[in-house]
Parts: sequence; C-alpha cells; structure tokens
Amino acid sequence: MLTKLIRRVLKPNAQKTTSAPTSYGISKHGIDASHVSKAALEVCSGLQSSGFEAYVVGGAVRDMLLAREPKDFDIATDATPEQVVRVFRRARIIGRRFRIVHVMVGRELIEVTTFRAEKDEADGVSAKTDEHGRVLADNTYGTLASDAARRDLTVNAMYYNPATAQVLDFHGGMPDLSKRMLRMIGDPATRYREDPVRMLRVARFAAKLEFDIHPHTFKPIEQLKGLVGNCPPSRLFDEVQKLLMSGYAVRTMDTLRSLKLSQGLLPVMDMVQSHPEGETFVRLAMENTDARVNAGKSTTPAFLFASLLWYEVLGKAKQLVAKGESPFPARDAAMTHVLEVQCETLAIPRRYTTDMRDIWAMQLRFEVAAKRNLSILSHPRFRAGYDFFLLRCEAGEQPSHLGALWTDMHAVETREQATALLDDYTSQFASVVEKAPAKKRRRRVAKPMVQ
Repeated sequence: MLTKLIRRVLKPNAQKTTSAPTSYGISKHGIDASHVSKAALEVCSGLQSSGFEAYVVGGAVRDMLLAREPKDFDIATDATPEQVVRVFRRARIIGRRFRIVHVMVGRELIEVTTFRAEKDEADGVSAKTDEHGRVLADNTYGTLASDAARRDLTVNAMYYNPATAQVLDFHGGMPDLSKRMLRMIGDPATRYREDPVRMLRVARFAAKLEFDIHPHTFKPIEQLKGLVGNCPPSRLFDEVQKLLMSGYAVRTMDTLRSLKLSQGLLPVMDMVQSHPEGETFVRLAMENTDARVNAGKSTTPAFLFASLLWYEVLGKAKQLVAKGESPFPARDAAMTHVLEVQCETLAIPRRYTTDMRDIWAMQLRFEVAAKRNLSILSHPRFRAGYDFFLLRCEAGEQPSHLGALWTDMHAVETREQATALLDDYTSQFASVVEKAPAKKRRRRVAKPMVQ
C-alpha cells in the first residue's frame, strides 16, 4: 500500500492525463459528418446509447482533417471488451498484447479499443515488458486522457465525437498537422523501446503524408532501430505490409534513404541493399505495385515480396550452381533457404510464400525458349510469373525480345499457335536463343545376380 501511495505522489506525469483537451468545433476542424462511414457512426451511436463514451480516433480523424478519404475507422471507448460484445451481436474479442473488439456492421469491420491506462497507472500496476522495455502485455484500462497519452504521434491522437461534432486534442495534434510535422507523444526513446514498430510507423507516415519528422522524434531512431528485430514476426509483417502495399512504396524507400534509415530498420530492405545490381528491378516492382494500388486494381503482397527477395534467391542459386548443382535444384534450394531465413524475422503467411515460390520457379522456364516450357501457359499463377518476368526484361536482366515472345504467346488460344510462334522466334533469333538443358539420364547399375 505504501509503495502505491509513493508512486502516486512522485509520479512525474500525473497532471498530464487529467489536463483538459483543446476542443475544436466544426468551424475550426471542418469535418463533414457525411465522410464518416455509416458503420462507424452506428458503432459510436450504439455505445453512446448504452451509456458509454465513444469516439472516432486515430488515422481516420487525421485524414479527414487533411481532406483525405480514410481507409478505415477505429473507435475508442470506455467500455471494456466484454461490454462492447454485449452491445453488438456481431462482435468478437481478439488480441493478446492488448485486447480489442472487431465489430461487423454489414460488410464493414470496425475496430473498437478500450481506453488504455498510462504505464504505471491504475493502482501502480505496470505493463509487462521485456529487457529492452518493449510492452509484452497491457490490458489495463484507463480514461480518455490516459488513452491519448498512450498513442504514438500527436497527429494520430485526436478524437472526433460524431454526436457533438467536436474534435478533442490533448497533445497539440492540430497545430502539428498545420505545420506538417510528426512528433512523438512523450519521450521518443522510451516510446520506441515500449514498441519498436513505432519507428517504422514514423517512417511510414513521413512517406505517406510527406511530413517532416520533429528532430527529437527522429534522433533516437538511429540508435534504437536494431530493436525492430525483437518484435514478433507476425506483427512486423503486418507493419511492413502496410508500409509497402499502401500505394507509396517508392516514396517510402526514398524517405528511408533520405533519413539514412534504409539499413538496419527494415530487415527485408537490408537484403535489397545487399544486392545493388537489383535496385532497378526492385524499384520497377514497387512502381508497378504503387500504380495498381492507386488505380484501385488488385494486388498481392506475394508479388512485391518475391521482387524484394529475388536477388537474394539468385545469389544463393549461383553459389549452389558454382558447387556443381543443376539449375533447377539449385533454384529450388535457394528459394527454400531464403524463405526460411526471412520468416525468422518476418512471418510471411504460407499463402504468400506458396505464391512466391511459384513465381520464382517459373522464371527458369521463361528464360529458355523451348517447347517443353510451354506448359507454364496453363499454370494458375502464370500471369503473376509473366508480369514478374516482364519487369526483369524492363530492368535489363533478361532480353526484351524474350519478353515480347511470351507476351505474344500469352495472347494465343491453342498450343499449336504457341508452338508456331516459338518456331518463328527460334528462327529469327537463332544466334541468341538458349537451348533448354537436356535432362540427365540416370545410368542403370546392373544388379548382381542372386546365386
């Protein structure tokens, strides 16, 4: 009991969570309620009707203030996860590190979180951390003010109440938004130690929003970026996927380099940096993915991750071939090795690694104009492998006329037509066409006669 009293008396930030926020009316923030998703409005209304506080929070508020279209809406409330589930029929609790509730409204998923307590708050009970200070488990609930103090960046810590059309700002997010500045709430080094993924988030938002990073927010990253490797591989994959698959992968890569953070912060990018000869190819793959995302076309992380790790596969395969291994077994062994190493730090789901292997495995067949390789035309992942090969041609890794051949064969309807195109190509480029390696025949060893 005495220890708890001392904590309360000596707690340096005790006043922070009780200070009143700055409240902005619609004349100041200009958010049009019609831009808030109907699902988010329904969840807020349902919670408020049940006697709870409920606010739209985070990136959705930030984006609406910037006149951007939010991709998703998160709700913060003083209701516990169990209370939220009792309010909504289609709701389920998920998460271990911090429990949240997924509420389905029609086909839209709304993420609902309970106000979090500050570290060492709530009767002196602190969050469970590792030796580096990373929070491992934290299901201690608090107030709206303490929840705002627990968020990462000031521009992500504003709360919008649809019922009153008020925006609540505890940490100067609105002024930082007008300055186009990213600033960490609290001591940046401590916040990075609590959750190293925050360093990736700072880099991601700097690229996405084209904001500057406050010097105090930026300074500790160089020293602490190695802590990213301590994060759970599954959570790291989720953040990397957001970073690379949101339509600004190229800008993210350029931002990381301009901030001198292109090495040591993102494990998968370290592999890219170790193969400068593949930089053109990786950049083309990122540009291709960005263009598809921004055009509203379908994309898969498998294609981009296959591109990022391609030169790692090539390098390992060349080492095995130099040791006497045949090309196909060497490529297969290289794929297995690269994926095993990568998945130790980045938990790429199996559905993606399977597609990545298919894309990589097809490349040797694309590289050789031979009739026996025409079977890939019916491969279920042909289009992904074909697009991948065209990028290799565009990057200068493979001859452009070979890419043109596969483009023509992709358009034909019968194998006979494909064979005819292949014959024309072979005669036209006879001097440069590489012959398919002959299959090695196994020598039969005579079995000794049984006496």
